[in-house]
Amino acid sequence: MKVVFHDDFYQDYTSDPASTKGRIEAIVEVIKPDVEFVGAKPASEAEIAAAHTDSHVDYVRRSGLFPISALAAGGAIQSARIGLDEPAFGLIRPPGHHASADSAWGFCYFNNMAVALLALRREGLIRQALVLDIDLHFGDGTLNILGDQQWVKIYNPSERSREKYIQEVAHLLSGVQVDMIGVSAGFDYHIDDWGGLLATEDYFSVGTLVSQAASACGAGYFAILEGGYNHDVLGQSVAALMDGFSS
Repeated sequence: MKVVFHDDFYQDYTSDPASTKGRIEAIVEVIKPDVEFVGAKPASEAEIAAAHTDSHVDYVRRSGLFPISALAAGGAIQSARIGLDEPAFGLIRPPGHHASADSAWGFCYFNNMAVALLALRREGLIRQALVLDIDLHFGDGTLNILGDQQWVKIYNPSERSREKYIQEVAHLLSGVQVDMIGVSAGFDYHIDDWGGLLATEDYFSVGTLVSQAASACGAGYFAILEGGYNHDVLGQSVAALMDGFSS
């Protein structure tokens, strides 16, 4: 599988948990024997402006975080483009799903998923899309930017048992008719992470359900990294999701 990545994502760009040293290394160490890395390129200012106000872009720029945030957003666009033809994973950071059009919190700056889907939509590459956000925390920024758009569905599973969570994902994906499924792939629901719910193999199940749903309706699919803070299990969880994508 192709993984969009850049060495700049190794850097400690802030003091938040999403930037903790060793986070990206924990993933790369596990997946590198089995993937093809594709170099991430920054999103253009026009691509970012499709999702965010000028004042918010200026805020990110003043914070000194524009280069790394634009690189993450661009990596998401590349992942989505690859996803039109084959499953792909964007190993990017900062994460994005708490970034609204004119504000951001939760370690996010630009909404990578929204930027990616809007870019493909504007270019006529997709007509209908579905966002499956499996992060522990609700993707409020994605809803803020895309929630009133008739062409995109946004789902944040919230069941509090392993079995019911997977059942909910299966139900949400059942019978969908879209051109693209984008997964905001947070791994902090892991039983050994903040959420304390899902086992590593459950991410394989989620990936398989996405793959099956995409196959059934002829959609493309991709995932981009959001949360996940226990480095001891993060790489295995990412690998499990990607294995499910390829099943």
